[in-house]
Amino acid sequence: MNAPVRRGTTKLAIVGAGAVGSTLAYAALTRGTARSVALLDVNKQKVEAEVLDLQHGMMFIPPAEITGGDDVEVCRGADVVVVTAGAKQQPGQTRIDLAEATIGLTRRILPELLEVAPDAIYIMVTNPVDIVTYAAQKISGLPNERVFGSGTVLDSSRLRAAIALHCGVAVGNVHAYIAGEHGDSELPLWSSATIGGVPLLDWKGIDGPPLDAEVRDRIAHDVVDSAYRIIAGKGATNYAVGLAATRIIEAVLKDEHRVLTVSSKLENYHGISDVCLSVPSIVDSRGVAGVLEVPLSDEERTRLRASADSMRAVQQRFGL
Repeated sequence: MNAPVRRGTTKLAIVGAGAVGSTLAYAALTRGTARSVALLDVNKQKVEAEVLDLQHGMMFIPPAEITGGDDVEVCRGADVVVVTAGAKQQPGQTRIDLAEATIGLTRRILPELLEVAPDAIYIMVTNPVDIVTYAAQKISGLPNERVFGSGTVLDSSRLRAAIALHCGVAVGNVHAYIAGEHGDSELPLWSSATIGGVPLLDWKGIDGPPLDAEVRDRIAHDVVDSAYRIIAGKGATNYAVGLAATRIIEAVLKDEHRVLTVSSKLENYHGISDVCLSVPSIVDSRGVAGVLEVPLSDEERTRLRASADSMRAVQQRFGL
């Protein structure tokens, strides 16, 4: 795969200035992720207010240009385009419930974005992310590696945080992944998880109790349920997803070759093809440079295929 041409100055374009898009812009600016950050939103007053608010903090962040507006031209020449715009998930709604409206929006905005940013890597951060990513690949005609979704990067972070808290270790010493759909059919890959090099299934505990099957089931349920709890309490998830998306963007712009559970189109991955799901993948300036054939238990393989079947059924429902 050939990497897109990179310039000395990096530009990030964020489509959607809602809770996720504006938080993502804030996170990217405070981390110095890109030298230029552009916000695009159909609500001109809202996006201009967000840009002004961000500009007022320029004294306290790494040097960067902050622009925005309701004209797609603000995205011209972007190295990375992140799409956060989509229907807002309401309390009680599943991510799949949002599919039709968000796919329609993707059909409208993607061709315009491709005109002004033809060499960009496109990252979808809008739900249902796996279906939207599959649709975006079909609509754009770009190589699959250049259009991918944020997937279960945040879910994997939630999983690691819960394991670390239970076991009394630093989260950086936990290596564990959530795979499959970013949604109700996602699954933790317990068989390949480790804590400081110790297989998680062999963990006996130091300051805390061992991770028995009951605890693992509770943690997995909490990971899936956490977004619903946040939405019920405050109306949207934004902080953690903004940080997770920023981490993905940095892996692209800094050519990090980092392993992240982003959502991309799989081809014969443990027998799964023609569907976008999250698996541990190498992310660098090419986008998704490859996926890792993580060993799976029989149960994990069965559940991952069931997750794929669920996504494929939704794709067919919407003619994808």
